[in-house]
Amino acid sequence: MVNAAGKFGPYGGGDTRLLPGRGPTGSELVRSRIALRVRLRSVSPGDRLPDAGVLAEELGISEITVRRALEGMCQDGLLDRRRGRAGGTFVAEGWDTVVALMHDADEAASLDAFHLLLECGLVAHSAGEVEPGPLQALQTLVGEMDVSDDPARLVELETRFHLDLAEALGGAGVREFASDLLGRLSLLLPAPAPEVIRARNRCHAELLAELGRGAMDPAVRAVKAHQQAHEEAHPS
Repeated sequence: MVNAAGKFGPYGGGDTRLLPGRGPTGSELVRSRIALRVRLRSVSPGDRLPDAGVLAEELGISEITVRRALEGMCQDGLLDRRRGRAGGTFVAEGWDTVVALMHDADEAASLDAFHLLLECGLVAHSAGEVEPGPLQALQTLVGEMDVSDDPARLVELETRFHLDLAEALGGAGVREFASDLLGRLSLLLPAPAPEVIRARNRCHAELLAELGRGAMDPAVRAVKAHQQAHEEAHPS
């Protein structure tokens, strides 16, 4: 039986229509979810990925689609295929180098704009209605970002913040939708520098404070300020 939630989490065919231009193909979904796993450090270069059948069940797509997607990623240099008893499909040691060649500022700008629209809409819809528990969990991530000195950990924490924010404001299905956006973006833009994340984290803290007060307009402004900090870090 297909796991409809999944560890990667399919968000259903209807939601994909909201993506800019068109929804992702099955192959693109595999690619974005693996990229998100690397960004979240649940797998690292050199690590073995789950078998295609496991990934297919997690994503809610066919195993043959997963196999084709993995083969394409091997051809691109993102993954390595090894044979033998200790074989399987592995995240390529040169993942970061290959991803750098795939950066596309124009496509990233389109996805960024859509992500901004998504978060503004979620904030406008949910201000004053967010339970204290999810807000406290988000505040914990903000506090961790304030004290972390590890660049990779900062990137992981900020990514988790936006995924958890999507779930707190829109539910598990919206989290999966955000997962695809953030996974795709991680292939299109370099990871933000620590000083950029720290600047954006001030916007995170302000957003949570305004959500806690139920102040919709200031909360939306905090989301936009976060986006402005991103644009200043990645000028077109």
